[in-house]
Amino acid sequence: MVKHREEYLVKRNTCLMLSAASAAVIIAAQSAAAQQVCTSDLKILAQPQTGLATTESFAQEFRGLSGVGFQVDYLNENDRRARSQADASIIGSYNVYYVDEANLAQFASSGWITPLLDHYPAEYDFDDFDPGRRATATYDGQVWFAPITGGGDLMVYRTDIFSAAGVEPPKTLEELFAVVEAIHDPSNGIYGFALRGQRGSGANVWRWMPYFRGFGGEWFNVDGTPAFNSDAAVRATETYLRLFEYSPPGTRTGSWDESTGAFNSGQVALIVESAPLGGMSLNADASNVSDKVAFGIPPEPLTGGGYAHGFAIGTRGNASAADRDCAGLWIAWATSKENELRRLAAGQSGELNRTSVFNSPEFSEAFGEALPAALEATSAVTKVNFWQNEKWPDLGNRWGIILEELITGQRTDIQDALDELEAYAIQITAN
Repeated sequence: MVKHREEYLVKRNTCLMLSAASAAVIIAAQSAAAQQVCTSDLKILAQPQTGLATTESFAQEFRGLSGVGFQVDYLNENDRRARSQADASIIGSYNVYYVDEANLAQFASSGWITPLLDHYPAEYDFDDFDPGRRATATYDGQVWFAPITGGGDLMVYRTDIFSAAGVEPPKTLEELFAVVEAIHDPSNGIYGFALRGQRGSGANVWRWMPYFRGFGGEWFNVDGTPAFNSDAAVRATETYLRLFEYSPPGTRTGSWDESTGAFNSGQVALIVESAPLGGMSLNADASNVSDKVAFGIPPEPLTGGGYAHGFAIGTRGNASAADRDCAGLWIAWATSKENELRRLAAGQSGELNRTSVFNSPEFSEAFGEALPAALEATSAVTKVNFWQNEKWPDLGNRWGIILEELITGQRTDIQDALDELEAYAIQITAN
């Protein structure tokens, strides 16, 4: 557990302010030595991240480094995916796109983004990024984006509720159901678990996939035919729907914001979610339960959902090599060690991706020893769960619609729903 909050905040802020000051000196030196390669202000399409607000507050620093400014347009996850796909494929009004592991194959294979390392300044040390996130940013042997957030899955739970109920952190799904049933108390404002129900390959489907893969599900049979309606898929869907009986009502059509928000507000006793929740749950500014949380790995046989989101160089929006160099410079600066230290100093743990930051005394000072240990332990069960193919967003989003209908009760026949998905998979893989 993190030390007493007031002592922790005083020591953390003192230490991290020094780190941020040192980072500013390093950036200033880079700026003075840099050759200004940019000629026009940059436009970036992004998904909201708290750390990006910190990065934007240092816009003048980038102007000194590059000679230009930049504008970030924000859209929520599903809208960002749709807008970036339409813009990158036809218009090219953005220099930099926020992409994720689920749509990387589509963007890269379609030529909508440019290989990153051809235009990423070497002094920004791309190899310092966490190896799992570098792997997730790689497709067909090339790196396409620099991570802004990523990780696997953590189990995060309320120590006070567990202690009062006399239960231990679950190690298996069977134990998970027993624990959730014991602590579920909605009449007193406490829900046993929280899930995502909002449609989308990166929303409800993302949280469903660890069950599918954990039960032995494979996207394709050995003969190459789709296997989306297998026994594993049925069992995963049954389990996912059963767990929704213990999830707050708003999560049935909710996303990451609703499920993690319910936990951080104190409504939920236990959640399995993407790793950035760990640091958020310890941040007293973002969490009402910051002094009452602990961590573990997902219960067996769940796999952790390995993911990464980041910034990529748009092809249409950058007509020349110099334009692409400028976009690459912004990406390198925005995801630099120095900007990560600033995000760490601001308590924005969800946008930390570099091994040098994870291994720093500042990280341990900010989050104690339990979170780093849990992040290391969960890496053993973290896998890429989704189908790594440019057709995945189409298929995943179709399943997201069907799955949401099952969650909200608009549909009740699981096998029929999966058979419909199977027919769609056959259709799109045949083209």
